[in-house]
Amino acid sequence: MSTGNYPSAGQPEPGTGNHAGIPSAPARTPSPVDATADTSADLAQSRPEAPPSTGATGTPAPQPSAAADQPRVTRAGVVWAAVVAALVLLILLIIFILQNQDQVAVRYFGLEGLVPLGMALFIASVTGGVLVAMAGGARILQLRRNAHRARLRQRK
Repeated sequence: MSTGNYPSAGQPEPGTGNHAGIPSAPARTPSPVDATADTSADLAQSRPEAPPSTGATGTPAPQPSAAADQPRVTRAGVVWAAVVAALVLLILLIIFILQNQDQVAVRYFGLEGLVPLGMALFIASVTGGVLVAMAGGARILQLRRNAHRARLRQRK
């Protein structure tokens, strides 16, 4: 793997032309006439630029910005997407529970009972989610408390 023959950032690679996609002019040896010629005119002839695009009235057409091409993400759009995803998951969960109606014996700390399999799995998953949410909530409260203390120390 080579490590040193790359152009710096923003520079074209040798032999590939300039950034506008125009091939570079072949190298030539300068003649005495070239030394007295205006170099800016020579550069303008060797690298012609594309004329600006014009509208039907002859005025320059507005160029679309990159930000206008992409749709904006809004809170309402995010909420709508979350609601749709939640509804899809809820429908899949209802199908799962309805297909798993076999009665199973459940024992928990000396309690015993018969519950449909789908409902037992649903209760177990919700209980796990609540435990994870409680642990996450405790961590968030801890981080907020530490940030509040750090802000108070900065003010003093």
